[in-house]
This record gives sequence, structure tokens and C-alpha cells, in this order.
Amino acid sequence: MNVMSWIGPSGLRAALATATVVLAACGSGPKDESANWTPEKLYSEAKDEAAAGAYDKAAKLYERLEGRAAGTPLAQQAQIERAYVLWRSNEKAEALSVLERFIKLNPSSPGLDYALYLQGIVNFNDNLGILGKFAAQDLSERDQQAARDSYQSFKQLVDQFPRSIYAEDAQVRMNYIVNSLAAYEVHVARYYFRRGAYVAAANRAQQAVQEFQHSPAAEEALAIMTRSYDRLGLNELRDDAKRVLETNFPQTRFAVDGGNAPDKAWWKIW
Repeated sequence: MNVMSWIGPSGLRAALATATVVLAACGSGPKDESANWTPEKLYSEAKDEAAAGAYDKAAKLYERLEGRAAGTPLAQQAQIERAYVLWRSNEKAEALSVLERFIKLNPSSPGLDYALYLQGIVNFNDNLGILGKFAAQDLSERDQQAARDSYQSFKQLVDQFPRSIYAEDAQVRMNYIVNSLAAYEVHVARYYFRRGAYVAAANRAQQAVQEFQHSPAAEEALAIMTRSYDRLGLNELRDDAKRVLETNFPQTRFAVDGGNAPDKAWWKIW
């Protein structure tokens, strides 16, 4: 039995009618109005969408532009700007992925300094925030690896492009990150000290001093080391730490002859 005789004339007409409806539905989908746009038109429209805050739309247009203008400076520009709008639309992971790919594949691009700067900013803003928020939030809640990643991006920028217009701001942010990382180590050392874990407190404070000796947090780290060694009966180490503290911070605000670690860290400005 062939298919037509199995369906029957009336059934065949119904099937053809159904197929016509389905095909019509498939052909009535939304058209891509950007299909015939030039790369320049795509870029202009993407810029307008981004300026209007329509970051999702802008990201899609930039992505289309990357493919259509592949291998050109315009495609590189689109890739960087796409990373920016992805970040602004809270797509941090995708933004970092785009930037990582750009930096790897375009080592001689004139936009490399900005790509490094933006890579640092994405991690910096997401994990460190502005100073007001930083002062109000417990450092133990922060992602220290992201802070270190941010630092590395800024450092590469400053080292590789010292005359970049982004270098000065990157250096300021690097200093801020160093201080925040040092404060985190001291925060942990203070936590151990208050719970009587003096060996752990001394070790963490020593790590802060060794890695971040020029940070304001080094003062409290030396004080915690001094107190911890005193509680452990390690008098020689206690005296060494106290001598370093008083030499480098003659007007230290941390009493080292007994007492607990202070409740207020250096970064608590109010």
C-alpha cells in the first residue's frame, strides 16, 4: 500500500493544508533588520543602544559586527565594547571571557591597554566596590582571588603601557587593592587571636607583614604578632616584633603590652 492510498484523498488534502499552515508560520518569524546593514551601520546602532542603556541589544549588535567585520580593527573595537556592555548588564563572567580572548589573540592591538584596564575594572568593581561600601562590609566576605586578578590586570597595564591614559588610575587602584588584601590578612589574624589561636594569629600577621610591608595594615599586623608571641611565651620573637613595630611606627596606636586586638581596623573610617 502506498502512502497516498493509505492516507486517502481527504486525509491528503488535510495534511497538505496543515503543512501549508506550518510553513507559513515558519516564514512569518521576526526578520533580522540588521541583516543588510553595513559594518559601520551596525557599529553606529550598537553605540546608540549602549548610550541609551540597552546593553543587551548593544551586546547582540556588537557580536554580529565581530563576525561580519572579522579581521578588521572595527571587529576588535566591537569585541572590546561588547565586553563593556556585557559587564554593565551584569554578565561579568562572559565579559571576562571576551576580554581574555581579546588579550590573547590581539597582543599588538592599539586597544590592548584599554582591554587590560577594563579587565581590572570588572573584577575591581565586582569585588571591591567603592570606598564607602568597602568601609561598611566585612573583608572576610570578599573574593580575594578576584582582587588579585584585578591587581594583575592593572599591573600588566602599568608595566606594559606606562604612558597610557589609564595607567595613573590603574596605579591608584593597585594601591587600594594591596591595602585591602593586607587588611584581609590582618582581619583573619585578629579573628584567630580573639579565639586564642595564637600560633595561627602570629603566622597570618607575619604573612601580612611580609607581603604588604608598606600597607597601613602592617602596623596592626606587627601588634598582633607581638601579642601572640607574648601569649605563647616566645619572648625573643615578641621582643623582635615589638622592636620592628616601634621602629616603623613610633607613634603606634596599638598597645602591645596585653589587651586584645582592636575592634576597629584601619579601613573603618567611620
